Amino acid sequence: MKLNFYKYHGAGNDFILLDNRNGMYDNLSDEQREFLCNRHLGIGADGLMLLKNADNADFEMVYCNSDGRKASMCGNGGRCIVAFAKQLNIIHQDTCFTAYDGLHSATVVEWDENKCEGVVKLKMELATDITKCLSGHFVDTGSPHYVEILDEDVINSYNVVEEGRKLRNNNAFAPNGTNVDFINPVTEDTIRVATYERGVEDETLSCGTGVVASALIWAEQTTKALSKVYVKTKGGDFEVSFQKNTQGKFENIYLLGPVRFVFDGTIEV
Repeated sequence: MKLNFYKYHGAGNDFILLDNRNGMYDNLSDEQREFLCNRHLGIGADGLMLLKNADNADFEMVYCNSDGRKASMCGNGGRCIVAFAKQLNIIHQDTCFTAYDGLHSATVVEWDENKCEGVVKLKMELATDITKCLSGHFVDTGSPHYVEILDEDVINSYNVVEEGRKLRNNNAFAPNGTNVDFINPVTEDTIRVATYERGVEDETLSCGTGVVASALIWAEQTTKALSKVYVKTKGGDFEVSFQKNTQGKFENIYLLGPVRFVFDGTIEV
């Protein structure tokens, strides 16, 4: 089968996008999706997404990790598929789409039609309670994340893959494991984050749900009352805004960051 694809990245977190409104890619196997994400044999990406028709939203997002398996919510993937929907003229600026964890609203804040790049702001689902775990904290922001705060200026030399892999498979997160994030504080409202992603089984240049998890956990730990955290990753910079309700839980969580179309093409699978 000849497959038409589009490639996007959100702050270095890259994805293959497939327009599946006609259902022609419904029967792609895990093995085929894994091949497409393979950086040596296929197109190469951290994940793959299908854009499908939806009855109660502008479209449906189906997300798969680079191992080809369908997975939970991806924040950068969500922002990229919004840009893809704009490229397909499904949406203009504001949208509501459905994903693994429910409905999401998003806005294309800035857009350059010539370069097909801009800034997309995505509303995340409510986070679960933040719990103390091992030497850090755990929270689910659409995908599960374990977060550790490191000493200042350590993150650039930290072995994210080795340490992240140990924690990803820790018995505390059995049977499915977890994503792992490491934080370096920069200022009271700014942090650096590095993420080891399950399913990718490697460090990624950025991770949307990991950026959100790290920002919320940092907001819980720092002494300053914050409603916004700026997050620096190896792939780019983000802004995470939020509110706390009367029960002290986070709500109205938004992830804002860059998105860029890379290229499109065809491939045989």
